[in-house]
Amino acid sequence: MADEKGSWKRFQRISFDSKTFSKRALRAENTTTRHAHKFVLNKLDSLRNVRQHVTIWLSIIGVLVAAVALQMLWYQQAYRTMAWKEGGTYAEAVLGPLSTLNPLYASTPAEMSAGKLIFSSLYTYDDTGHLSDDLATGLTVGQSGREYVITLRDDARWSDDVKLTAQDVVFTVDLMKSAEVRSTMFLSNSWSGISAEAMNDHTVKFTLPAQFAPFQHALTFAVLPKHILSDVAPGAIRQSAFSVSPVGSGPFTLRLLQNSPDGLHKIANLSASTNYYKGVPRLARFELHGYKDQEDMMRALATGEVNAAAGTSAQTSALPSTFVVKEYPVNSGVYALLNSDSPVLKELKIRQALQVGTDTKDLRKAVGYEVPDLHLPFVDGQLSGGGIPAAATYDEAKAGALLNEAGWTLNAGKQTRQNASGQPLELSVVTVKDPTYEKVLERLAGQWRKLGIKVNTEVKDPLNATQDFVQSTLQPRNFDVLLTELEIGADPDVFAYWHSSQASRLGRNFANYRSSLSDDALSSARARSEPALRNEKYKAFASQWLKDVPAIGLYQSVMQYVYRPSVIPDIRAGGVPTEADRYSNVRYWAAEQLPVYKTP
Repeated sequence: MADEKGSWKRFQRISFDSKTFSKRALRAENTTTRHAHKFVLNKLDSLRNVRQHVTIWLSIIGVLVAAVALQMLWYQQAYRTMAWKEGGTYAEAVLGPLSTLNPLYASTPAEMSAGKLIFSSLYTYDDTGHLSDDLATGLTVGQSGREYVITLRDDARWSDDVKLTAQDVVFTVDLMKSAEVRSTMFLSNSWSGISAEAMNDHTVKFTLPAQFAPFQHALTFAVLPKHILSDVAPGAIRQSAFSVSPVGSGPFTLRLLQNSPDGLHKIANLSASTNYYKGVPRLARFELHGYKDQEDMMRALATGEVNAAAGTSAQTSALPSTFVVKEYPVNSGVYALLNSDSPVLKELKIRQALQVGTDTKDLRKAVGYEVPDLHLPFVDGQLSGGGIPAAATYDEAKAGALLNEAGWTLNAGKQTRQNASGQPLELSVVTVKDPTYEKVLERLAGQWRKLGIKVNTEVKDPLNATQDFVQSTLQPRNFDVLLTELEIGADPDVFAYWHSSQASRLGRNFANYRSSLSDDALSSARARSEPALRNEKYKAFASQWLKDVPAIGLYQSVMQYVYRPSVIPDIRAGGVPTEADRYSNVRYWAAEQLPVYKTP
């Protein structure tokens, strides 16, 4: 303790000399200033002298760094590509109103399209245009050819998660046959006499009144849910809630049926079905817009309201070049149907004169895009082998000679033809409202007027209730010539259009064609299952058809499909049996992309 106290006393005696401290601080300042001039300021002066060299080197280094970065980016892009991914919304424009979503009453392209998206069927057409299993997994045909036993898949479910069974198939067939339901199938009598029986939950047996070779093609109808509609009176099904809020088993389910913001058309908003038996579609949503005419469809495409449109005809030339336009042949044909009961067209020579006096090559130019030739009651490829009858050659002079032979000669002014009593040769030609049909009608009328025929043309709007096209024009055959499309389908069975039994008010033989030879060929062809024999029967029918001239084939129908490059529809390049069959691969359609690395 004593030592510590002594140390503290010594520390207290230390004194502070301010002069000595000031001298030492001044020396430190001088030393710091000399070092700053020597190691900093003098070096800056040297840097100013070499700054040009530094700038050049820094620029070179910058260029090298940028080049390396660009090279890395280029190599990265070379190994990357854009791929379609799940999700997104596909908005498609289709012609016709969406008045109903019940496929029993589908009559417009929009309604038929909705049926394909929401409902499934026993069979469908694949991307090669051939029949393919849908709900069906197996088929056995009895020895008589009148019994078809079909096995159903066991993983199909309705959108409300109820299991789909054979009872649903039988229930649907009974609805199609019911006079109270009045479906489009009933009106065509295609299911008359056919019975369906559920042998168990996964087996259905169809019994036909007679052998019918194309029957399997009739099994592409939409299957409806018995557990939803069985409590609805048959006569009330059309007006039931099901028509605007259906339960289906197809790749998409209905979210909402709404009016467009402008109130001019309806939109079916669909979602990908999470329990679809073939797998969830790549698209998250599908919007189906039903427009009243093609002008509205073109406007919707141009404004971005939709990103695709089906059946747009030749109006796509006004769209920007960024749109993708593709044509797909369908198994349908555009014909000039000659009403054999017309006072003028009862005479064969007049029909023959119209046949050789029609330049179909020139008419196809009026379409605006390339369409295949068609001169038979079948599309190209449905008949095979040798002996296929050839079309009549265009010959204006021969047409005039035939008209002279029929007693219709040119008047003194050589402008129009008249018979011995002075009656002018006059034809009434009708078609439906469609930009392409109207162009073809105008061109056709011009050709026939050159022959000295007075041609009166009329365009009917099937969607205009005041015109009542079906009851006022089709059913009473109120025309001399009807320019229209006939849907032939995947099988060449054209019985409904040309057999004399269908030349009735409710039949579809709009030409009133009657021929015992043609009737025999058509009846025997559908009653035999041997492909070679059917082929020969149809050749015989086609030969007689060309001789009798109940119609003039103008061209094969083509579905024109337009879409933005931001979406991709997977439609087979070779064509589709009908426009609604474009959805065979709808599960793989896409509307969104993302960058991915390429695999080596």
